[in-house]
Amino acid sequence: MILSVCPNPSIDCYAWLDDFRPGRVNRIRRLIEYPGGKGVHVALAIKELGENVDLFGFWAGGAGDWIQKICSDKNIKISGISLEGNNRKCYTFRSTDQRFSNTEILEPGPEMKIEEWEQFKISFSKEINGASLISLSGSWPKNAPEDAYLQLNLLAQSKNKKVFLDCSGSQLEQVLSTSFFGLHLNEKEAMALCGSIEMKDLLKKLNNKVELVALTRGERGLLMSYKGKIYEANVAIDNVISTVGSGDCLTAGILWALQQEMDPKDIAAYGVACGAANCIHEELGMLKKEDVKKLFPKVKCKIINNDL
Repeated sequence: MILSVCPNPSIDCYAWLDDFRPGRVNRIRRLIEYPGGKGVHVALAIKELGENVDLFGFWAGGAGDWIQKICSDKNIKISGISLEGNNRKCYTFRSTDQRFSNTEILEPGPEMKIEEWEQFKISFSKEINGASLISLSGSWPKNAPEDAYLQLNLLAQSKNKKVFLDCSGSQLEQVLSTSFFGLHLNEKEAMALCGSIEMKDLLKKLNNKVELVALTRGERGLLMSYKGKIYEANVAIDNVISTVGSGDCLTAGILWALQQEMDPKDIAAYGVACGAANCIHEELGMLKKEDVKKLFPKVKCKIINNDL
């Protein structure tokens, strides 16, 4: 089983507007809602690929109930603890007016108390017993410790579990005081971490603390460092509808491929196929297994450095 931890789930909303008039009433003419949060996207993708997955998070209010129901209906196991308030909603506005199309507005979400954090750690420590891989990804509710991911990683290490991280900022800086199995960053996050978007500079910053490093570069595809080599992988797709959640689907693809014990070149290619599969449908942060099967053979992957 793969455990996907989502500390800050959301309802992701596509909202269509004809235009936006400041200071006046603006009516949304169409709204579609999807279960969101990085760890939720990872869990949905892993389940679609056919692997057992446990989604572990903080759940709050009617929004949290709705996210859990959608995921439960897809036979994803749900665990975690409850918070007061409501899980957040994240709006992406779509319009023919490019001045504000793709503008995002994010709700703050629930707040966490210290006793709820302690309860979360206790539950996490129990939940990881059945996990072969652990995915930790995304932001945290307000009042979470700045070293929350570090604490979870140390708990996982105490039980010899492999942790794959997708986070940035202070949480990442804190967790780099120790070692862990895998890390996914995009170029913006890499620049913030090490002042560069080059894999060699990123690896120097990580200082051998991470076994597998995935650096996503948008249209230029993926660079992945694993077992002493750097792999470059990309696939061409005709019509990109939405890139929201494609990084999470790439993470899911890498985790799935690791679970199947694929060779490193195929791990990189499968991750790219999953990220691309998310881009060709309107649904946010979701993929379809049949699309991954079609895209995987089309991925171009090569070793660009044998001497790490």
